[in-house]
Amino acid sequence: MQFCANKLDKKDFFGKSDPFMVFYRSNEDGTFTICHKTEVVKNTLNPVWQPFSIPVRALCNGDYSRTIKVEVYDWDRDGSHDFIGEFTTSYKDLCRGYSQLNVYEVVNAKKKIKKKRYVNSGTVSLLSFNVESEHTFLDYIKGGTQIHFTVAIDFTASNGNPSQSTSLHYMNPYQMNAYAMALKAVGEIIQDYDSDKMFPALGFGAKLPPDGRVSHEFPLNGNVENPYCTGIPGILEAYHQSLKTVQLYGPTNFAPVVNHVARYAAAVQDGSQYFVLLIITDGVISDMAQTKEAIVNAAKLPMSIIIVGVGQAEFDAMVELDGDDIRISSRGKLAERDIVQFVPFRDYMDRTGNHVLSMARLAKDVLAEIPDQLISYMKSRAIKPNSAPPPPYSPGPPKTELCVGLGLSKD
Repeated sequence: MQFCANKLDKKDFFGKSDPFMVFYRSNEDGTFTICHKTEVVKNTLNPVWQPFSIPVRALCNGDYSRTIKVEVYDWDRDGSHDFIGEFTTSYKDLCRGYSQLNVYEVVNAKKKIKKKRYVNSGTVSLLSFNVESEHTFLDYIKGGTQIHFTVAIDFTASNGNPSQSTSLHYMNPYQMNAYAMALKAVGEIIQDYDSDKMFPALGFGAKLPPDGRVSHEFPLNGNVENPYCTGIPGILEAYHQSLKTVQLYGPTNFAPVVNHVARYAAAVQDGSQYFVLLIITDGVISDMAQTKEAIVNAAKLPMSIIIVGVGQAEFDAMVELDGDDIRISSRGKLAERDIVQFVPFRDYMDRTGNHVLSMARLAKDVLAEIPDQLISYMKSRAIKPNSAPPPPYSPGPPKTELCVGLGLSKD
């Protein structure tokens, strides 16, 4: 919505006023909570504020008749802003849009008491009002959007010799190593969003038999034509087999596996499919510039990347790729969306490093950004969810943990 004001009171000795507005939602107990502040428009009694967006629940908690209070102030540099006046409205009133019904008198109650001839301290008018429906992650899933899960595992020499207990790839017959634990925790949640439960599983940074060539995107099951594994047990089986046949080597290049998944994502951009790449790595990256470029290109596609860092290395490069603080860029081009989520696995381990304290917390934090990333792609391409009929009922265990895992309510 957008507002303007007319003939507001002059509050500054030199010059006019520097008006801004504060919107308050009324609470059940009669108190008010700030829900929006406009920008300050300098030196005018007839400001036109910028249009702004606000969730309906923040404005009135879904109660369309609930009072919305708006206060108008004159901005002062020292923070002691001068009160010009206030008015009240409601979502129901605002819905009428631009009309005489949405012109409000700004009233200063103290002035009204003091001055007999006081009328108002100006007026505020609604210029435009528009309501858009926000689609949720589950709306897209219900509408048939498929999540395709690909895993890529770091087989570089910095992980240590798999036959030694100090290695991150150590095959302990009694317990899972960090790679297997991370894969299981994340994979078991995300697999329920993929109808066929067939997952491409790749490795990178190893020498392959028989000729010892180094590969940065090889299928864990050894089948280039069909790198798909059946469910998480299938990926774990292929991972264990790979450790027996390949030689850990290097360098640690992420770009090839990012581009591998991006090629598939580029082929279906209609919202029917969304691709999630899980990279599990010890974090020592060799092709930072190429990876940044690959991520910037992938940010235009229906794709997200989860990086789980295992081991005790410094993960500064992974934090940079995450882009939560500073949006990632390559050759001066900013990524269109933030599509990378990085999680250090050690934050979820007990002191011995042998057990995950909470598989559920790990999975929740790893997958926390996927729903918003999927929605941001759909919104950027103006793709609405299909109103598909619900799938036929099939008896089975309740899937409440999926919703928890992806940061959604159990409803």
